[in-house]
Amino acid sequence: MACPHHDTPASPTEAIVAEEKAQLDFSNDMSYGDYLQLDAILGAQKPLSPAHDELLFIVQHQTSELWMKLMLHELTAAIRNIAADELNPAFKQMARVSKIMEQLVHAWDVLATMTPPEYSAIRPYLGHSSGFQSFQYRCIEFSMGNKNAAMLKPHAHSPERLALVQMAYEAPSLYDEALRLLARRGIAVPASHTERDWTRPYEASDAVKQAWLQVYRNPKEHWDLYQLGEELTDLEDAFRLWRFRHVTTVERVIGFKRGTGGTGGVSYLRKMLDVVLFPEIWTLRTEL
Repeated sequence: MACPHHDTPASPTEAIVAEEKAQLDFSNDMSYGDYLQLDAILGAQKPLSPAHDELLFIVQHQTSELWMKLMLHELTAAIRNIAADELNPAFKQMARVSKIMEQLVHAWDVLATMTPPEYSAIRPYLGHSSGFQSFQYRCIEFSMGNKNAAMLKPHAHSPERLALVQMAYEAPSLYDEALRLLARRGIAVPASHTERDWTRPYEASDAVKQAWLQVYRNPKEHWDLYQLGEELTDLEDAFRLWRFRHVTTVERVIGFKRGTGGTGGVSYLRKMLDVVLFPEIWTLRTEL
């Protein structure tokens, strides 16, 4: 009696796979899942509640952390390249960070499908854990110049994470290195902004605005610095949109309840919307 399997005509898909000679046996080779370590990644979602929607909440935040890992990879490289006067790769890296932030803005659209009752069902299981405590997000903020010593404390319980946040806190930010580059190019940037305590919050300066105005009023002469200014503008623009979408999603899902991390929730996030990272890049536009 013939094997029924062999009597069955191949499906169009089976025929294509056979024709393309796709590799199907991975008993001795690295597979897609092996390369991406999917067993570890897909096994990392461990809901604590019986609620259906907790998986959405976990996946949303885990994928955001993966994107932030890539953001830090690109930001660190961009800062290093600006310090080395290697602007072309820095531009590519900064543009990529802006695109990642755009991706994260749209990710909030998915979380926004969670209604207040659905979130209320999982909230007690979160304890005091909060995105406020994300060490990667803190490194991003520090790398972009929003320094705050108090933000080191949530990571004091983990020496390894604290060391990473401390490194970003003590290092020159992206904007610090941009201003040092302007000074190296012979544009008058005050020493107060090129040789300072990098742990201090950045303070806007009229002299720095005048330095950028020199670039923007003669872009042909300073084309790469002009492009640097616009990459910084794109980056902060994307960051503002990310923050704004965060606020609106939180307000939609929890209203004005306090956050699990102890902040005022929406009130805290709204205050963060007023933080300007590269102030002179924005104020110079009024005088052009």
